[in-house]
Amino acid sequence: MNKLKDTNLYANPLIEQRADPWIYKHTDGAYYFTASVPEYDRIELRRAEAISSLSKAEAAVIWRKRSEGKLSSHIWAPELHNIDGAWYVYFAAARTGANGEGFFDHRMYVLECKSEDPLTGEWTEKGQIHTDWESFSLDATTFEHHGQQYLVWAQSDPNIPGNSNLYIAQMENPWTIKSPQVMLTKPELPWETIGFLVNEGAAVLKRNGKIFITYSASATDHNYCMGMISIPDTKDVLNPDNWSKSQTPVFATCEPNGQYGPGHNSFTVSEDGEDLIVYHARNYKEIVGDPLYDFNRHTRVQGFTWNADGTPNFGVPRADNVEGR
Repeated sequence: MNKLKDTNLYANPLIEQRADPWIYKHTDGAYYFTASVPEYDRIELRRAEAISSLSKAEAAVIWRKRSEGKLSSHIWAPELHNIDGAWYVYFAAARTGANGEGFFDHRMYVLECKSEDPLTGEWTEKGQIHTDWESFSLDATTFEHHGQQYLVWAQSDPNIPGNSNLYIAQMENPWTIKSPQVMLTKPELPWETIGFLVNEGAAVLKRNGKIFITYSASATDHNYCMGMISIPDTKDVLNPDNWSKSQTPVFATCEPNGQYGPGHNSFTVSEDGEDLIVYHARNYKEIVGDPLYDFNRHTRVQGFTWNADGTPNFGVPRADNVEGR
């Protein structure tokens, strides 16, 4: 197994005031970036040949929220995927009604672009991802396994106390799931239930004969942290009994480094092939008002290593302004 390096590959924060960050390395070798913007009103994409260059790359706005009704409020956590040669963005959006209701009544939606260049191509709305019931849902991600596409997302079950659990389902196409959906994990451990009962922000990592899914838990202040479930890649991913859940956080606040509430991560690889975790965190603990409107959750990137048993070792969130090599 590789040893933990003394320095990080990148200076942090990579991009300020960008929460729920997603970095995708395409087959063309370029890196694509998207995240929640502070205004929660649009979806942006950036592209660069190097991860460190994403901070200065021009952002192309590919979609804006509607003025009213569905898709008109709190546009959250976009992810960019390329499936069978087409581009897809998965994101969550709330609605606004005549009396202002619905601000946090999110649903999941999909955009499609068939052009080679997703920054300049035409994007079309493929609509809502409909699940087994109508309720608060967000943070859709997708992955391929043994030739089949799967969706993992967070949703509130009307019959389970709490804010959101993680679910998985097979996909019929990039914007449609095949029922039934299966619950993989719900917030039940002490570190998952601080402030709110939350499992959300899933990210998929396939390595060493296993599939790992990290997720974020608890309120979005300094208590926000990451858990992980895993499964051997030979097992049926739709059978929840095949998944194992970490009983402790795998990535959490590090007060000595001044990094608070790390979470809602994605995974990519560096230019030389090192595994990287991409996440957001604040550099202070005390927040005035609602944490969702404290926009200093900055995008950060750091390398991670692997334990002898084949599980990832994310270490701790590193201090700001780490020297890149």
